[in-house]
Amino acid sequence: MKLTKQHIEDDNKKGLASQNNSYNFLADSLTSQGHDVDAIVSKLSKFQVAIPSWALGAGGTRFGRFSFYGEPSTLEQKIDDVGILHSLTQTAGAVSLHIPWDIPSDYAAIKQQADALNIKFDSVNSNTFQDQKNAKESYKFGSLSNTSQAVRDQAIQHNLDVINIGDKLGSKSLTVWLADGSSFPGQNNFQTAFQNTQNSLIDIYAGLPEDWKLLIEYKPYEPNFYSTVIQDWGASLMLANGCGEKAFTLVDLGHHLPNSNIEQIVSILQLKGKLGGFHFNDSKYGDDDLTVGSIKPYALFLIFNELVYGMENNPQNPDLAWMIDASHNIKDPLEDLIQSLEAIQEAYAKALLIDQKALRTAQLENDVTKCQEILQGAYRTDVRPLLAAARLKTGGAINPIQSYRNLAVREGLIKERGRNTIATGL
Repeated sequence: MKLTKQHIEDDNKKGLASQNNSYNFLADSLTSQGHDVDAIVSKLSKFQVAIPSWALGAGGTRFGRFSFYGEPSTLEQKIDDVGILHSLTQTAGAVSLHIPWDIPSDYAAIKQQADALNIKFDSVNSNTFQDQKNAKESYKFGSLSNTSQAVRDQAIQHNLDVINIGDKLGSKSLTVWLADGSSFPGQNNFQTAFQNTQNSLIDIYAGLPEDWKLLIEYKPYEPNFYSTVIQDWGASLMLANGCGEKAFTLVDLGHHLPNSNIEQIVSILQLKGKLGGFHFNDSKYGDDDLTVGSIKPYALFLIFNELVYGMENNPQNPDLAWMIDASHNIKDPLEDLIQSLEAIQEAYAKALLIDQKALRTAQLENDVTKCQEILQGAYRTDVRPLLAAARLKTGGAINPIQSYRNLAVREGLIKERGRNTIATGL
């Protein structure tokens, strides 16, 4: 199923007058405050977030999984779904593949399909947290950190194979997340596990093409609850530094202990030129993988404040890889992803409204009240008309969720694919 520009233009007609009124009112107000509204809209229209191939079907818990019907059961169907998201939002211009769940059978055909939908291939993701069919070795007690050289070699080779797959598609980075760790005290020697991981990552790093990056993710717990080998941003940064200048830390919003100051982590990594990527989601208790901005929207805004500052003031840090990493257990996955894309754009737009010069002056003068007023003044601004204007500029929908429903997309997918389909890898 594909959405044409005409479909979207026709649906936009219903809300165009209201959008124009809202936008003009907001634009006049922001212009009077000294903002370049056209520049903000231009930045919003260029901001792209990758959609992970595993997030296009219904997720689940260890207790059960409930399908949302019409799920994409092939890689081709997943790319079609990303095309639907991109048509509506004009923000989902990339897909991030998980290997071995989504290995193309025909690389040329997959690239042609993606090109037709104006979709690029973002970072490829390896999987050494599950035993794969016909694998000789098991990852039950770890992969890159395992005490067995044979297990480590198998995990290293898998990552090298993933790099080769991504290279054929035009990807430029490999994301490594490890489930390695221990469930009980004394199970692992911490130093040995960390050194094994470092040595394994160095071997993987040696297989990177010249223009690629290695993104190293971290997580404090789960599936192991006593220790995790790469438990925080410090461990990730040390491993990245141990590999070389093409290795970076990847921050996932859900991979922190409660009340961690993620914006401070982001800021320091950018200062050191070592923030490589970002995975968006939201959480209340842990790595809940909830819709972006559904629980802590102000925290997301504060993170974007640091991201915007870093993008402007830290040229030593590379362009970032942006991706949503959420699990859609009871919502339509496409609607959930649309809501996440909207929340990301909203936080970005509000951060662009922060008067960084005035904020810097207030900081230097230790005017704490003024600092808070500047941040909260930007946060309280309803920027949704700016987001809609950015989408209209590039052919998207004024209200993507409403258009998705008006155009009966899920019904069309069910009719096309059937009700009892299951997305690969879930």
